[in-house]
Amino acid sequence: MPPTPRLSDTWAAGDRYEPYVGRWSRLVAREFLAWLAIPAGKRWLDVGCGTGALSQTILDGGQPAEVVGVDLSEGFLGFARMRAPQAQFRAGDAQALPFEDNRFDAAVSGLVINFVPDPSKAAAEMCRVVGMGGTAAAYVWDYAGDMQLMRHFWDAAVALDPAARALDEGPRFPLCHPDALLALWSSAGLEQPRVRAIDVPTVFKDFDDYWSPFLGGQGPAPTYCMSLTEDRREQLRRRLMDALPIEADGRIALRARAFAVCGRKQG
Repeated sequence: MPPTPRLSDTWAAGDRYEPYVGRWSRLVAREFLAWLAIPAGKRWLDVGCGTGALSQTILDGGQPAEVVGVDLSEGFLGFARMRAPQAQFRAGDAQALPFEDNRFDAAVSGLVINFVPDPSKAAAEMCRVVGMGGTAAAYVWDYAGDMQLMRHFWDAAVALDPAARALDEGPRFPLCHPDALLALWSSAGLEQPRVRAIDVPTVFKDFDDYWSPFLGGQGPAPTYCMSLTEDRREQLRRRLMDALPIEADGRIALRARAFAVCGRKQG
């Protein structure tokens, strides 16, 4: 089998990302915000806002005074503006946020910080832009464990193509672990950091509902999937059909685990 090509993660089309991860991120976002328990009337920054899943959830339930989202992808920003028009969205780098010190009451990030080239810079920037007593928080998938829709994919991909292991988010992102997240938040100067696991159901109505998002080319697994020849992609599809717990009615009931971390900026 030919070696796996070197790939760059693709983040451009919000309408393709949404059925892959966005719909599940929204479920995590609700639990995440309930855990943070930030009072109404606060100013929020969503770092790496993507398609606006977290921003929209803040607007729906957080009674914010303001929500601002920042992302590098203009394609994602356009999608976010359509889905959450009450928020403000602008292009920006998580490692150099385009805001003055102490600008927000809360800086949050969903499913992004592990993709930032220097996560320590992003965490420090989130700390910088919140005021004294403000909150910085993030969540990431448990790629190596119970983010099951991706774990099934990569286990099947690596069984067919061992070189795919280099692209698997599990070994790629050791940051996505409670101890690593606590260390990152402490190093950013955030006090009393705490972490928790958030589990949400990911129930697919049938195999096509599971498989089709991998054909959208958005994110590491779909990018890899679409790099394959048609024959190799069909081998992967069939292996997944054999491996997934497909019920008699066609449903596939999986679980997605995220790890969330938060801390406060003290004087």
